[in-house]
Amino acid sequence: MLLSSLDIERCDLNIQINRNNHHTDQFSDPHNLIVRRGQTFSITLHLKPGSEEFNLGETTFSLIVETGPAPKDESDIQVSFPLTCTIVDTDWSAMAYADPSNAVSVIINSSPNAPVGLYSLTLDQDGQKTRLGQFILLFNAWCEKDAVYMDGEERGEYVLKDYGLIYRGSPTQIKGLPWNFAQYEPEVLDICLKILGEKPRFALDTDQDYSKGDPIYVARLLSAVINSNDDRGVVVGEWYNFDGGVHPGTWTGSGEILHKWAESGPVRYGQCWVFAAISCTVFRALGIPCRVVTNFGSAHDSDASLVIENIYDEDGKRISDDSVWNFHVWVECWMMRPDLEEGFNGWQVSDPTPQETSEGIYCCGPVSQKAVKEGELTTKYDAAFVFAEVNADYLDCILMSDGRLVKKGGSTKLIGKHISTKAVGVDERKDITHEYKYPEGSEEERRVFEKAKHHNKLEKSGEEPGLHLKIKLTEEMTLGSDFVVNALLTNNCMDVRNCVFQFSAKAVCYNGKKGEECCFTSDKVELSPGEEKHYSLKVEYNKYGPVITADRLIKLSAVVIDKTTVDISTAERTIILDEPDIEIKLLGDIQVNNPVTAELTLLNPLPEPLQDCSFTAVGAGLTDSKPIIIKIGTVPPKEEAKASVEFTPTSAGSKVLLISFDSDKLKNIKLHIDIDVKE
Repeated sequence: MLLSSLDIERCDLNIQINRNNHHTDQFSDPHNLIVRRGQTFSITLHLKPGSEEFNLGETTFSLIVETGPAPKDESDIQVSFPLTCTIVDTDWSAMAYADPSNAVSVIINSSPNAPVGLYSLTLDQDGQKTRLGQFILLFNAWCEKDAVYMDGEERGEYVLKDYGLIYRGSPTQIKGLPWNFAQYEPEVLDICLKILGEKPRFALDTDQDYSKGDPIYVARLLSAVINSNDDRGVVVGEWYNFDGGVHPGTWTGSGEILHKWAESGPVRYGQCWVFAAISCTVFRALGIPCRVVTNFGSAHDSDASLVIENIYDEDGKRISDDSVWNFHVWVECWMMRPDLEEGFNGWQVSDPTPQETSEGIYCCGPVSQKAVKEGELTTKYDAAFVFAEVNADYLDCILMSDGRLVKKGGSTKLIGKHISTKAVGVDERKDITHEYKYPEGSEEERRVFEKAKHHNKLEKSGEEPGLHLKIKLTEEMTLGSDFVVNALLTNNCMDVRNCVFQFSAKAVCYNGKKGEECCFTSDKVELSPGEEKHYSLKVEYNKYGPVITADRLIKLSAVVIDKTTVDISTAERTIILDEPDIEIKLLGDIQVNNPVTAELTLLNPLPEPLQDCSFTAVGAGLTDSKPIIIKIGTVPPKEEAKASVEFTPTSAGSKVLLISFDSDKLKNIKLHIDIDVKE
């Protein structure tokens, strides 16, 4: 029987219907077909007048899909598949039926394991090929056969949400930083696909496009190429000197950073929350569920000992290199782990901040969150490093003049506190510490440390320490003010102690690295049994103001050493100086295409002028996704900075407006408000 051919006039990709069905309708470019793998989509072939009608069995054709720079059959990035009577949901397949009005409807199913990226679609009739168009294929958290499948309402948060909160601060002062992930902004998806095409040194194989279907590979790749340490990554990390770039705290969203990278290469500068936020944007844009996680009291264990050694000399000066970050931010991505033993599916830790190398490059993860909790330190990838970040012990040591390192007391409770992420559906913090570690002192915790062979775990002796220090905060501590902090030294011994005491305040970065000292007092003291001694330290703005960083952190450190008995006691507190609030008042009816004015006010709390002051406003669907910057110059001491920002909403629904204030001495003051835009 002679098979008939179709004479095609045009192909309709049914973009709007398909995008609605595939949860991709929020992406900004309405002319691109964006679908998720493992799920059917439809196209319509409109035939020329006089063309033969489509009859199943009499008319046949194949479809060819191609992706990658040089598609080839053996790499599984060029696939040809014929029409079948039914859809095969485990592979590429297609079925067709005649439509009224001289058309053919074609239902196409993509493989749930297919590489993600930009595809071309071609119709083949016995070698006569007709290009039908192109489409973008993403991971599919709604498809049970996809390795990133996630059940329930969490998909709406971890895949579709383009706004979030990133938690920063200290264990006692946790604050959410609003962030616009911006995955739906114009060109951002294309940039994310470009990032996916980067080749880190561990992936220089010729068939790298095939790996783009593997979320494990994608997660490892992103942890390497979001930072620029080894390659042409997205963001340059910097913690001290920000000349020639943007201070990391200035950023309010991922869109501007990604556009800058696409235009001119690595963007200066970022710190951990910026790396994590960019990573989250790319994961969500590609369809992999992702959330941003903050670990308070995060250990940077540089020698893999699972112990942070707080080493002092005999005079109380700290000389150790290991650091404890006030907080550290990474991401978790959701996926199956067929490369690991059973039980390690689900959330995987991926950390793009360049801290230590893994397999020779700066990347970390993905490692199963469950493997970290269970102490499976040999699990791929980098389980031991992440385990130390949330579980390392804090040990006080004295380096004696004769070279001996005397290990004394410490704490098992300072590391891995209040591990936090944004809750699903609400702007509230969710504590997920229990997902990373068992309760301190529990049988499960002891079992995990036995498995991890952590022989340096501190045992509580049950005895009261000989010397005891405690730092007390007695006043509100606002940026620009002077305040007093106190230390209480107690001798719990039965004999007299002759000690060296030091009490200091230093400006620090959030990663625990100490800056310049701003206040200091010391004493040589004799303490009788049971005696207490109080010390006060006045922290003055004229001393801390010139050295404090944009993190507004001051580290209080007290140490007392008895050289005779080689006894030591330490106390540390990190305080975050309170910042002024931005006040906002909205004027006008908040509806689509109607101008709205936001009146902004902030009080300068400092006893000196603020220079180069500006307000920035940005919001998806509010400011055309571009920041609006209002420069207001100099604001005198104790006076208000004022500005008016006008924006015109472009779409209806719940929106978030992000406001930030910046100046030479007062940086990174943020505010976010929810706005309901009417039609």
